[in-house]
Amino acid sequence: MTDVVDPKTRSRMMAGIKGKNTRPEILVRSALHRRGFRFKLHDKTLPGKPDIVLPKYKAVINIHGCFWHGHDCKFFKVPSTRTEFWLAKINGNRSRDSLHRDALLKQGWRVLTVWECALRELKLDGYEKVMEEIIKWLTVEPIPSTEITP
Repeated sequence: MTDVVDPKTRSRMMAGIKGKNTRPEILVRSALHRRGFRFKLHDKTLPGKPDIVLPKYKAVINIHGCFWHGHDCKFFKVPSTRTEFWLAKINGNRSRDSLHRDALLKQGWRVLTVWECALRELKLDGYEKVMEEIIKWLTVEPIPSTEITP
């Protein structure tokens, strides 16, 4: 199946996709800040430059996009064009995610991964439940690494 747009347009569209300060990331950051949590963003001294770093809790939070990190959910679908390229790219992202998580855990950091689908299309109640899970993980549970999915 051919692409529905020409290569130049597709290139422009893909170049416009942000790697930092995405909508899900800003949603979580804003909610944490409103609840009194203070954090660093994209700390270059840590493996993988985690999205949110909470030094007080020795915790990092990564907000992963379901497509770019190959999450097994309804929002991830392997593109039908250039399939080999996309699978290699997504599998590379998965491998790096795993290496970075392991390195952070080895350094004594706690790692939380929040998947885009856990925040996407949620009504206020659903969003609040995700935030409660994040806060519980930060303040109560001593779990080193976990994920939040719907």
